[in-house]
Amino acid sequence: MRNFVAAALLASAALMPSAALAQQSTINQTITGTRLDINAVGEVTRVPDLAIISAGVITRSATASGAIQQAAARMARVREALRQAGIADRDIQTSNISLSPQYVYVKDQPPRLSGYSASNQLSVRFRDIANTGKILDALVAEGANQISGPNLTIDKPESALDEARVKAIAAARARADLYARSLGMRVTRVVSVSESGGYAPPPPMAPMVMMAERSQAADSKIDPGEQKLQVSVSMTFELQ
Repeated sequence: MRNFVAAALLASAALMPSAALAQQSTINQTITGTRLDINAVGEVTRVPDLAIISAGVITRSATASGAIQQAAARMARVREALRQAGIADRDIQTSNISLSPQYVYVKDQPPRLSGYSASNQLSVRFRDIANTGKILDALVAEGANQISGPNLTIDKPESALDEARVKAIAAARARADLYARSLGMRVTRVVSVSESGGYAPPPPMAPMVMMAERSQAADSKIDPGEQKLQVSVSMTFELQ
């Protein structure tokens, strides 16, 4: 029985992936000195260059077809206003079309159908943030009565993330040198490096309903501010 168990264990070990075995033996054999694990974060800031906004219309009518047709007609004007403002077709995308019945509720009586509500929404990317507010005001004038956003983001964050990676690695190495000096040792080599985190997209857009009436005294204004981009690294060093 004992021989049988030993044979079974040998067989199961033979079935283990060779990469896993190699990785375990590498970790155990390559570090002959003191192992030091460091986590560090690199951070950079950038001014957002892209605003993402949801713009739509909500219409109500006694019939379903009437509500849909009204929404389509008003949305056609909204789309045209976007194109007139220089927004490319690739930056305009239908995000939602919905139709729902509307009821009147009276105590002790069954619900009574009063009509239908239709919603038609677009997701719009604005690459000229400075003019976003003026364009939104124009959309409201053309019939948009539901606007959510903006989500301000970085269009191409990779170069900024690379800068954050360099900072994270430099911070990890400096911290490793600090530990080594404090211990009367020195860093002999980097054993491993791994990355986690990275650029986090902005949170979902908060809903905001804009009425057709708007102030003529000033246009809506979008302030881009700054956004932080972070990269976290985990590094293993060998100290001697």
